[in-house]
Amino acid sequence: MSAADWKKKCEDEWSLRDAPMPDDVDWKSVYEARPLGRNLLKNPSPHGLSKDVPPPEPDLPDAPSYGPPRTQPDGDFSGWTTSTEVLPYDASGIPAGAVVCGLPLYSWFTLEQTVDLKAEGLWEKLLDDFQPEILIQDWYEESQLHQFSYQLHVKLLGADKSTVIAEHAVNPTEDLSTYSHTWKEVSHVFSGYGAGVRYVHFQHRVKNSFLNGFFTTTFTGSTVIVRPVKSSP
Repeated sequence: MSAADWKKKCEDEWSLRDAPMPDDVDWKSVYEARPLGRNLLKNPSPHGLSKDVPPPEPDLPDAPSYGPPRTQPDGDFSGWTTSTEVLPYDASGIPAGAVVCGLPLYSWFTLEQTVDLKAEGLWEKLLDDFQPEILIQDWYEESQLHQFSYQLHVKLLGADKSTVIAEHAVNPTEDLSTYSHTWKEVSHVFSGYGAGVRYVHFQHRVKNSFLNGFFTTTFTGSTVIVRPVKSSP
């Protein structure tokens, strides 16, 4: 196929009639990369779970664990940069003189990725002039582990990876009065974000606890999708 044929194939399959499609782009490589409509995050479900199946119930230990407290969950986190923040014990609600046998030790487990949009096959004029919608989606476990068990922060970055062109943050409050133990969706669509976007930085944090056992807040289906739809300002 000629360069013009590959260009027309991209234009037809992604319905890019109004998008800038300069001739100096390698359209064969763009087509093979398929940057539009697919999830650009690596390893989006490191716990091996699906949002179409309810999250597993936590395993309750038969006996207390006497080893050092755990702060990081198990899983295949390849593709993610991870870190753990251990939180101090909270004894603020304990009356004076009360005997405390144990307090839960909480920790935030942070996972982040940076998506290089040009490396994934997108071209500058598309990002700057057409500004396609960028869909962010995530599913986290309604675990009732804590009032705050999940946080999301996504940034659209410029070529220097430090200039923030647009961002979206979520810090939901959990209702601890009911227990449904389902997946909760978090999503956002970036549109009209302006020229210069070259990277998407995706970061979320899930809370874990340790008290006579290790309990996690799992997640699945983390998503960054560039849609072949012109964004509106």
